[in-house]
Amino acid sequence: MQEKDIQALEAFETLTKQMAVAVCRCSRDSRYLWVNEVYANWVLRPLAEIVDRPMSEVLGKTPFEALRPYLDRVLTGESVHYEQETNFRGVGPRWTSTDYTPTFDVCGSVTGWLAIVHDITERKRAEQALRESEERLRLAAEAGRMFAYSWDAGTDVIERSGESAEILGLEEGAAATGAAVAAMVHPADKEKFEAALSNLTVEKPNLRIAYRVVRPDGTVIWLERNSRAYFDDHSRIRRIVGMVVDITERKRADEAVRESEKRFRLVASTAPVMIWMSGQDRMPSYFNHLWLEFTGHSEIELQKSLPGLLHPEDRQKSIDIYREAFAQRRPFRKECRLRRHDGEYRWMLDIGVPRFNEDGSFAGYIGSCVDITEQKLAEEVRSSLSRRLIEAQEEERTWIARELHDDINQRLALLAIHLEGLHQDHLSNGEVNGRIDEVRKQLQEIGIDIQAISHRLHPSKLEYLGLKAASASFCREVSDLQNVEIDFHSESVPQNLTKEVSLCLFRVLQEALQNAVKHSGARHFQVSLCSDTNEVVLTVRDSGIGFDAEQTMNQHGIGLTSMKERIKLVDGKLFIDSKLQTGTVIQARIPLGAAAG
Repeated sequence: MQEKDIQALEAFETLTKQMAVAVCRCSRDSRYLWVNEVYANWVLRPLAEIVDRPMSEVLGKTPFEALRPYLDRVLTGESVHYEQETNFRGVGPRWTSTDYTPTFDVCGSVTGWLAIVHDITERKRAEQALRESEERLRLAAEAGRMFAYSWDAGTDVIERSGESAEILGLEEGAAATGAAVAAMVHPADKEKFEAALSNLTVEKPNLRIAYRVVRPDGTVIWLERNSRAYFDDHSRIRRIVGMVVDITERKRADEAVRESEKRFRLVASTAPVMIWMSGQDRMPSYFNHLWLEFTGHSEIELQKSLPGLLHPEDRQKSIDIYREAFAQRRPFRKECRLRRHDGEYRWMLDIGVPRFNEDGSFAGYIGSCVDITEQKLAEEVRSSLSRRLIEAQEEERTWIARELHDDINQRLALLAIHLEGLHQDHLSNGEVNGRIDEVRKQLQEIGIDIQAISHRLHPSKLEYLGLKAASASFCREVSDLQNVEIDFHSESVPQNLTKEVSLCLFRVLQEALQNAVKHSGARHFQVSLCSDTNEVVLTVRDSGIGFDAEQTMNQHGIGLTSMKERIKLVDGKLFIDSKLQTGTVIQARIPLGAAAG
């Protein structure tokens, strides 16, 4: 770059330091060489953190990639102008007009570019407002629901276009005065109308007001008046010129929308679920009464601080699901924890669906939240119970395998050795008979033990002899095997108990008695099986060391849990009364209506 070019650039940079436009100069590899303070403020970075850094780091990768097509054109030596909406960190979303000018070295090669960025947001907004105004006027004109007028203050005469007669309900060609038209203003709007006219001044000559008029036939219509006042040299109104639009249909539509929203809010306030709505900007716009009760916050507070009520572990995931669904305009379903007014976090099922206007344009979301904390807890309990039941099954299988391998199998192996000895040893007949008696006794013992295992797995006596006999037999077996004393008492046990009830009570007896023998430390137990006119009752009692029933249930009480679950299946109840160093009573009660078959 020649010296005069460098001097020119330096002079330009000095000039633009105080300009209200953003200016930057960059190298060919998209690094900043210089920026003015306006540019630094727009990107919300100190000057020192911008110079000599890549644009992609300062602006972000996505905004930089959007600029790349324009930069590629500049690097070919072309000057580029474009307008776009950009979101700057320091000033937010703004419309900008950017001029890119390539810079050259002495050989004519492009060394980089100079960018001048103008903020044209206000111009764009004015253009948009003008387009909307023109569109409203066009639609009104097409519908024939507007007219132009001119009022002369000296004569009070109003000159108006022909459409006014139909709109105001006047006779075609009839003369009109300011006083006559003012008299048509609805009584409820008269004060507002007169105040708007009296506030017109040289400094504020424009008037825009919506009001009602009562036509000669008694019908009421809404008008929107846009006008300008002209004054004489003494600041007195000389003339008012403007347009009047019939907005009755629009007002009716607005009223219908308000009425519909009112009905929605009435229904939503009485709904048994927490209902919410959000607008096009993703921000919440409505919460029903249940939301306010649950959180203890007002609707305005919820609109500002809803994310802060989410559990920290669920917050970001919940926000991401909502934003992703919002971007794609699709329904979503998420579970998260929400802080209640008392500080407790409750699990919520949040379901949202997009809503659309009549013209198909996107309007936001509507959704509902349901407290599913109890369901979550129930799922955890079921999951825990299933896991513990599986563990119990595995323990049972391990026990069976150990009994078969370590006991039954070893004893059968010894029998085989004894039988082999009968074949090899030279024994007398008396000795052979003694050995055979010994083997027979061992076989009987093995048979008894196998039968006990079989009874534990499937109580055949229960099926063939009934609950009373099977229970008595089981008590005797436990007494003989464990060398303890068990008093069994039965009275009035129905013969027509269902298979499900009999098996349930027998399993409860097995579990309760075996636990008592194993853990209570007692040597004497009482078992009773009785019934009256209402229910059949099984009671297992010991005078042992006792235990904390609730703690045992929550930690290792798979036996107690399985007993409760079994009893529940036949509409019965399980009662546990245990005191430390005093003993334990376990009682199962089943209604005879469920027990009798």
